[in-house]
Amino acid sequence: MTGLPFSWLQIVRLGLVQTALGAVVVLMTSTINRVMVVELALPAMVPGALVALHYATQVLRPRWGYGSDVGGRRTSWIVGGMAALCLGGFGAASATALAETHLAAGLCLAVLSFLLVGMGAGAAGTNLLVLLATGVAPGRRGAAATIVWVMMIAGFAITAPLAGHFLDPFSGLRLMAVSGTVSALAFVVAALAVTGLERRPSAPVAEPLGKPPFRAVLAQVLAEPAARRFTLFIFVSMLAYSAQELILEPYAGLVFAMSPGATTKLAGLQHGGVLAGMLCVAGITVFVGGPVFGSLKLWTAVGCALSALALGLIAAGGPVGPDFPLRAAVAALGFGNGVYAVAAIGSMMALAGRGGEAERGTRMGVWGAAQGVAFGAGGFLGTLAVDLARLFASEPVTAYAAVFAAEGVLFLVAMAIAVRVEHASVARRSNPLTQAASFQLSPGFDAR
Repeated sequence: MTGLPFSWLQIVRLGLVQTALGAVVVLMTSTINRVMVVELALPAMVPGALVALHYATQVLRPRWGYGSDVGGRRTSWIVGGMAALCLGGFGAASATALAETHLAAGLCLAVLSFLLVGMGAGAAGTNLLVLLATGVAPGRRGAAATIVWVMMIAGFAITAPLAGHFLDPFSGLRLMAVSGTVSALAFVVAALAVTGLERRPSAPVAEPLGKPPFRAVLAQVLAEPAARRFTLFIFVSMLAYSAQELILEPYAGLVFAMSPGATTKLAGLQHGGVLAGMLCVAGITVFVGGPVFGSLKLWTAVGCALSALALGLIAAGGPVGPDFPLRAAVAALGFGNGVYAVAAIGSMMALAGRGGEAERGTRMGVWGAAQGVAFGAGGFLGTLAVDLARLFASEPVTAYAAVFAAEGVLFLVAMAIAVRVEHASVARRSNPLTQAASFQLSPGFDAR
């Protein structure tokens, strides 16, 4: 893509895609989840398995990125992904309504719908980040990551209460109507937001040998030390980031005797800390900048260190009991998470084009897959670790403290990996396409 970098308005337009994406996803993870468990009286593992299925499809992100690399256009993949996501969202609502009268048919449709949601979110989300990485000026990447992330959260925050208002009194048909309306609006907003943003190359690139096959390009990306280390960093850090999602509120209730309302407010405090951390990094990188304060690698390491410190404090506060300032520690955890998250996304955008522009989408897809799989596994592993620790610990506080401490160690490991990721350009191949033959003839790869 040629031309001037994206303006702030254009970055906000791309953020609208994330808003639309978040609007559809929040109905899947909250409303439909609740309806299946409460109104349909299904086991909690049913929606849990469906959400896990959605995360499992994230391993396909490298393939969606490769597809846009081949065509050289990201917009069609974003629009197509949003179409699949919105169709899957409406399908999930229809499946839930159908399950009231025909359980087996409803669950079969739900499986197909959640698969469609996962694939659509992967295709749209991966190529949206690639488009941002292509068009955002280096000094604006931290701020751009903040804008896109906050606008995704806005999609959650706006859709959930509005949908809840129109769902009362509840019925399956009303659920389908609300979901269909949200899906249709989300698709229209996303399609209009990306229209005309992606500029065509001034001249076509000659590709006499054609594009190497997917497995060859994937192997080529994973052979780059910076890409490989960053993939490991994303996986470890997201594992630590998500592992506390499902255990923090139970910990506050069991150990600190907090009521359900108080623990819900605690989660809100954490999310407020995340937003504060993001805005802090965005403001410093844009308005201060420079080789030190503008370094996304530095802020990634700082965010990991702050998160590890906060988790250590939360673990140490358990034996202290209700006198420990848990709210302050949780706010600090949110702040560290926000600093880490926005810096990591900005770094992802910066590194996406390193080592060859022709693999930008595949590279971003690899990192998206690592993020999605780690996030999906983190919540489950966090709860599993607590249950296992309680088998050996006499008190719940000991089990929870051990798991929080382990998450802190994971963040320190992630920090150690992050500082070793080379953000300078790795050695570029003179022409990635001229190496297609050597990749195609490598053992284990399809030469077709």
